Amino acid sequence: MPNNVVVLGTQWGDEGKGKIADLLTVNADIVVRSQGGNNAGHTLVVGDKKVVVRLVPSGILHSSSLCLIGSGVVVSPEALFGEIAELTASGITDAESRIKVSAASSLLLPIHVAIDKASELKRGKNAIGTTGRGIGPCYEDKIARRGLRVGDLYDMEVFKEKLQALLDYRNFNLKHYYGAEEVSFDSILEGIMKVRERLLAMVADVSAILADARKSGKKILFEGAQGTFLDIDYGTYPYVTSSNTVAGGCCTGSGAGPRHIDYVLGICKAYTTRVGGGPFPTELNDELGEYIRKVGAEFGAITGRPRRVGWYDAVAMRRAVDINSLSGLALMKIDVLDDLDELKICTGYRLEDGTESQLPPLAAYEYSKVTPIYETMPGWKASTVGITKFEDLPVNAQAYIRRLEQLAGVPVAIISTGPEREQTIMVQNPMA
Repeated sequence: MPNNVVVLGTQWGDEGKGKIADLLTVNADIVVRSQGGNNAGHTLVVGDKKVVVRLVPSGILHSSSLCLIGSGVVVSPEALFGEIAELTASGITDAESRIKVSAASSLLLPIHVAIDKASELKRGKNAIGTTGRGIGPCYEDKIARRGLRVGDLYDMEVFKEKLQALLDYRNFNLKHYYGAEEVSFDSILEGIMKVRERLLAMVADVSAILADARKSGKKILFEGAQGTFLDIDYGTYPYVTSSNTVAGGCCTGSGAGPRHIDYVLGICKAYTTRVGGGPFPTELNDELGEYIRKVGAEFGAITGRPRRVGWYDAVAMRRAVDINSLSGLALMKIDVLDDLDELKICTGYRLEDGTESQLPPLAAYEYSKVTPIYETMPGWKASTVGITKFEDLPVNAQAYIRRLEQLAGVPVAIISTGPEREQTIMVQNPMA
C-alpha cells in the first residue's frame, strides 16, 4: 500500500492537479508543495464551493491534513497571506495554523515582480508568456546566491544588509537596462515588517517533519505545480517555468529522499492545452479548438488567460512517463469530448527531414518544426458527466481510454467525469 504519492502534471500545466490532490487528501496526513510559487493556480470544486489555491497545498480543504511549503517553493508573503484571507472568507478558518513553511524557502519580493514585468516587456514579440508574478527572477536570485530566504527574517540586521545588496543589483538593471522605475528599500521593508511575525510563526523544518511522518507510517501527498513540459530542464526551453516540475523536483524541493516515493501519479487531460508562448504540435487554431476551449472552460485560474487547445499528444506523454517514472495516470475532462464525432491522437512526430520520431525533441526550436502524425478514433456522442464506474462509460469512450493506456504504457488509475469530487471513476486509488 503506497504511503507516499507524488501528483504532478504530464503536459503543459493546467491538467487538473488540484482536483486530484484534493481527492486523494482524504487518505493523506500531509500534503506538501515542493516547487513553483503563486503562479500555480489549482481550482477545487466541492458542492457549490469553488476555491482557488496558489501557494497553499490543495489539502487545505481537509481539516485533518497538515500542509507544508517546501524549500523549493518561492514564497511571496503578500500572496500567501492574501490567499489565507480568501480561505478564511470561504469558511476555512484554521488554514494559517495548518500551514508550515520551510525556513529555506526563497522570499519573493516586489522587486522580483518589477523585474519580471520589465523583462517580458523588453522581450516584445519574443516574450515567454510568464504570469508576471516574479517567479523567474526570484529563482534567478536563488541560483545566483543573492536571494533572501524566509529564515533570514529571524535576524533583521542581516536581512536588511542582504536586501540592500539585492536592490543595488536589481535596481541598477531596472533603471539602466529595462528603463523602468526602481523599487525602494523602504517600501519592501515596510511590507515585510507587517507580516514578519506571522510568517515566522509558520516556519518549520519541513524535511524533518516528512522524515518523522514516514517513520511513523503516515501518508504523504506531494503536490506538483505546472507540468512536465514546463520543467526548466526537460520542457520546451525557454518557454518554460523556472523550477523542476518533474517527479525528481518533489524530492529536492521538499527534503524527501527518492527511495521514499512509493507511487507517481501523472495528471493529463483527455486532450492537451498550454498557456503562453512556445511550440504546441497538436494545437487547434480553428472552430473545434474554440469549441473545446469553451466547453472545457480553458481559461487560467489565476490569470484568466485563454488556454491554447489541441489533441492528445501521446509522443510527449512517452517522455513524461519515462522522466517521471509514472506509476499511473489520472485522465481529466473526458466529458469535454462527449459531443465530438471523432477524436485524434498524436502517435508520432514527422521531423523536418521526413523521418518519424516516437519521442519529442528537447530543444524548442526543433519542437516547433515537427508535424504531428494522427490516429483517428470515433467519438461516443453520449454524456459521461458524473459517471463513477468504468463499465458505465460509452463503449467508444472506454476504447479511447484503453488506447491512451496502451500508448503510454501505464494504466489509467483515475478518470474525471466532471469538476466535483464525486464526479470521478476511481479505477485504482493510489493512496487507499
